[in-house]
Amino acid sequence: MKTVNRRNFLGASAALAAQLSLLPRARAEALAPLAVPTVDTLRIKVLTDSSYDTPRPGTSRWVKVTRAPFFAGSDFRKALHNEWGLSLALESQAGAETRSLMLDYGYTAQALLNNADILGLDVGKVRALILSHGHYDHFGGLIGFLQQNRNKLPADLTLYVGGEDNFCNRVTRSGAPGHFADWGVLDRRELAALNVRIVSCEQPTIIEGQAFTTGSIQRRSFERVLPNTLVEYGKKDGLGCDMPAAAAKAQGKPVPDEHLNEHATCFNLKDRGLVIISSCGHAGIVNTVLQAQEVSGIRKVHAVVGGFHLFPADDEYVQKTVAELKSLDPDVVIPLHCSGPGFAAKMRELLADRLVMSTNGTEFLFGT
Repeated sequence: MKTVNRRNFLGASAALAAQLSLLPRARAEALAPLAVPTVDTLRIKVLTDSSYDTPRPGTSRWVKVTRAPFFAGSDFRKALHNEWGLSLALESQAGAETRSLMLDYGYTAQALLNNADILGLDVGKVRALILSHGHYDHFGGLIGFLQQNRNKLPADLTLYVGGEDNFCNRVTRSGAPGHFADWGVLDRRELAALNVRIVSCEQPTIIEGQAFTTGSIQRRSFERVLPNTLVEYGKKDGLGCDMPAAAAKAQGKPVPDEHLNEHATCFNLKDRGLVIISSCGHAGIVNTVLQAQEVSGIRKVHAVVGGFHLFPADDEYVQKTVAELKSLDPDVVIPLHCSGPGFAAKMRELLADRLVMSTNGTEFLFGT
């Protein structure tokens, strides 16, 4: 396994620490790009998402789209489970080499295990795991999935996380003023017990020689983090994140979650450009694309895929997002999960020829 990061390109560790402890609102000094790998094809299979629609043929010249039946071929009583959250299986090929990865794990292990079985995921081929950010609807199914399948996965299995804040405890407002409901935390002790190595990707990182992550996403456009959870910086009973500077600033209280270490997973598709997968996009989908372009040195955007966290946004904000995406000129835009119906509606109005829709059980094949 070869891991490459941007450490050699940064001026000083003190500057990096400052960037990671505070939200990077202003554009940082330009980064020297990674030597990102090139792949011939990329297959994305939606293992878990919030809804299912009937199968239909693909409609884009750039991507082949298929959709599995909603029930298992061997047993009509076993159907795909839809739930709030996201899990994707990624399979890339470069020459004779194929790499299979998993990105995020949905809300529950029950849905993930059920759907992986119906959709024919070959767990034995999975080489590494990626977590986009620390929300339960993206890591909730992970431990249960590992408990059932650990013996099928590599002995040196690695989980690539965005950074330390992926392990922070998140809370949501309970409805009563000043009261919060717990929303879970990823327990490093459970990962250690399952012999899973953790690699932190605050800096752009090559994964398994074919994918790369953006590193922590700079905030450089009009976008802001739209309302979601509150976050607690610090540890309680061995759970949580070790972020002293952020904890001191928060003064021990839950504060609005800025997802400092959210990262996106990307591929450079031969002759077509970047495929950028934003699992939730709290940092802003435009910021995410700009980050991928900068760290790779590749301007051409072939596809933007994933959750864009626009369901809380008003019409004006959504319209501005679509206009900015149009200026970035992607060939394909595929909204998933938390993108919201308003985004799809505005895409149909302003960028209809680029829009490809998805539901649970959809498979996208790029590069054919």
